[in-house]
Amino acid sequence: MKTLTDLRTDALEIFHAALRAADSHDAVKRALGRDGDTLLLNEQPIFDLTRGRVIVVGAGKAGAPMAQAVEEILGDTPLTGAVTVKYQHLAPTRHIRLHEAGHPLPDANGARATQAIVELLRGLHESDLVICVLSGGGSALLEWLVEGVTLDDLRALTQELLRCGATIYEINTLRKHISRVKGGQLARLAQPARIVALILSDVLGSPLDVIASGPTAPDSSTFADCLRILKKYSLRQKIPAPILAHLERGARGELPDTPQADDPLFTRVTNVIIADNQIACDAAATQARARGYTVEILSTRIEGEARMIGMELAHHALQAPGDYCLLAGGEPTVVLKGHGKGGRAQELVLSAAREIAGEQNIVVLSAGTDGTDGPTDAAGALADNTTLARAQAHGLNVNAALEENNAYPFFQTLNDLVITGPTNTNVNDLMIVLTAK
Repeated sequence: MKTLTDLRTDALEIFHAALRAADSHDAVKRALGRDGDTLLLNEQPIFDLTRGRVIVVGAGKAGAPMAQAVEEILGDTPLTGAVTVKYQHLAPTRHIRLHEAGHPLPDANGARATQAIVELLRGLHESDLVICVLSGGGSALLEWLVEGVTLDDLRALTQELLRCGATIYEINTLRKHISRVKGGQLARLAQPARIVALILSDVLGSPLDVIASGPTAPDSSTFADCLRILKKYSLRQKIPAPILAHLERGARGELPDTPQADDPLFTRVTNVIIADNQIACDAAATQARARGYTVEILSTRIEGEARMIGMELAHHALQAPGDYCLLAGGEPTVVLKGHGKGGRAQELVLSAAREIAGEQNIVVLSAGTDGTDGPTDAAGALADNTTLARAQAHGLNVNAALEENNAYPFFQTLNDLVITGPTNTNVNDLMIVLTAK
């Protein structure tokens, strides 16, 4: 019978197997190839490299290894490029310049980096090719705001949306409508060049117009949708006045909306999902089976309040037979009520810890595949049936930690944070529940 130590070790190994499978560098190399002077996408010819210029642009937490992979594939082909990444997510590149900027709150460096991208897209021709590498985090890292809206306004809007528990769909709907590059508008800037976007999905179901706010994809949302979201969360009086004024003008038809699916510009755009949460979950399942577990993948589209999801996963574990592995992927949310430090994955695990206390051999791990959970240096956390007893020995109170959204110091004290550093991928969160009975 597996011991608790075995379960804890297995949970971490299963998580790392998922990270390896979703590695962004490898994902680019699986999708993009070269046969002489012909560039291939999924083994099909797409571009004659002797015909025109190649420009590489993009944004996201996984942008650096994606840019590296493009350079390796193109080899000696002349190219220029600019890709924006989160601070401390750099990697060596030869021709593509990497710019560091703020995430999840955008900053001035991100705005400057976007201008560098915009300049590269000016004056392109039909014979040119733009390769766009996009991954989660791109919404914050790629920004050129509409006239009259400042970065401080955008940061204030983002903070209100995060605080109220808005979904990534809702957050990005608003972001797209105060931007000049999101919601298909980067593709508009690159006309008439051919565009190939390689996309690492961090959004449930991988909708192209939501990942990184869809800079190269047709937009399915409108100004009217923005006003509905503000009403839903009672945000009209809380967001900056210039943003509200802009959205209301758009809803009245005084401003053009983002380009929709019938816009002819998209006939020269190819968007390809190169990795997602399903790939990560499948690899985790393979690793778990190799370690002797019966595996169930609950869903790769988990969403909802992190605390409730933690409770539900714990209840599954309590009913599980034998050596069992429950896997799930998705994007829980946290409604902030306290002033503590943590993230959605840590809060999920803290909630589960309360439910499995005193039971036999149960481990729950939840972590962000990008290596970052909320505004912390942890990817997530791990708990087992002894977590509450160990916490009490250190004078920690699980209920107080939950009420204050203060999971980070709780797990830090117990040495149960999952810390990976930058992971070269970003395909939502992975949740792992292991039992041995």
